Amino acid sequence: MSDLRKIALFSKEYPPHVYGGAGVHVEYLARALAKSVDVDVRCFGEQAEDAQNLSVHGYPQWDETKQNTDSRFVGAIDAFARSLVMAKDRLDADLVHCHTWYTDMGGLIASQLWGVPYILTIHSLEPLRPWKVEQLGNGYHLSAWMERTAIEQADAIIAVSRETREDVLRLFKVDPARVHVIHNGIDPAEYKPGATTGVMERHGIDPTRPFLLFVGRITRQKGIIHLVNAIPDIDASLQIVLCAGAPDTPEILQEMEASIAKVSSIRPDVIWVREMLPRADVIELYTQAAVFCCPSVYEPFGIINLEAMACETAVVASAVGGIPEVVVPEETGLLVDVGLKPGSFDPADPAAFSARLAAAINRLARDPELRARFGRAGRQRVLDHFSWDAIAETTLALYKTVVSQKAKP
Repeated sequence: MSDLRKIALFSKEYPPHVYGGAGVHVEYLARALAKSVDVDVRCFGEQAEDAQNLSVHGYPQWDETKQNTDSRFVGAIDAFARSLVMAKDRLDADLVHCHTWYTDMGGLIASQLWGVPYILTIHSLEPLRPWKVEQLGNGYHLSAWMERTAIEQADAIIAVSRETREDVLRLFKVDPARVHVIHNGIDPAEYKPGATTGVMERHGIDPTRPFLLFVGRITRQKGIIHLVNAIPDIDASLQIVLCAGAPDTPEILQEMEASIAKVSSIRPDVIWVREMLPRADVIELYTQAAVFCCPSVYEPFGIINLEAMACETAVVASAVGGIPEVVVPEETGLLVDVGLKPGSFDPADPAAFSARLAAAINRLARDPELRARFGRAGRQRVLDHFSWDAIAETTLALYKTVVSQKAKP
């Protein structure tokens, strides 16, 4: 279906090292693209794979990036170093497609060295994540510079939602004609209701009681502290299951631990699963949950909501970023106003946001028929709009356009 011979995907995350939505996106997009073109994946790690139409090469961390510097700078410096090595390695692809700021600079350098176009998918934007100064120190300014430089020179930019496209146009000097919206997707054959295999019992969840589920990293972006603060007001019929790992900083981990300790003295049925669970276990928890909650304060798309919807689970989510393009209020779930401070990603009234989360969760907790209706409609929405094959086809069409335009004298 495509005149393209080969494309290269540059990504920080790729299995088995996946911890966020960008990694999930790259994994499934690569698999879908490989049905039509050869795909060369270059990623952070030690991966090595050479399957039909799909090769994977991991790039380990260079020890020098950790030496004689501020430890907070290492993430950005390491990303720059690995991007440079990814870019300098011999490339025979027709186009480079980068994912997240960690590899965006690699696409720009590869484009200069090998004379091929490069495009970027925007999964999040550094100017909209100022809390990362906690994690990176002044390394945040390096990551933001790398992202801005690569975005403003890219041959095309893919935004994962209409809201993200508006953010790109507002924050960067780019031609609107170069910014395209292609949503994230999901594999509904994998994410679907299934039989129980004892996951709940293994993690101390009572299988005879309904539970509220959160899945995500411990980071300001995901809003988990606001959900934890809502727990005392959440209907006592619900157990609270927090699959929350990979904290951004020691400080936010300490805050999480203190918040959990406080609410656990009131609610003994709070279960905190600290490790990142295997995908099959998470799918089972999505399936068994009464309600899934996504309390993010910043979310360009929110693929976790798709995952829950595909498993026929009703969703309560923040009305931010691309989430309203996924969750249809009063049809597949409920949306909650965060009430952000102007110019920031902090709720103007955190207690009020937590109270609104609790109220929406309680509405579903007390209405099993509504939960079931939202769950059925959510899976149908996934089937109708978010398959990876359709997303890959749209992405391939963009590749062809970009390569054709680049070839013109």
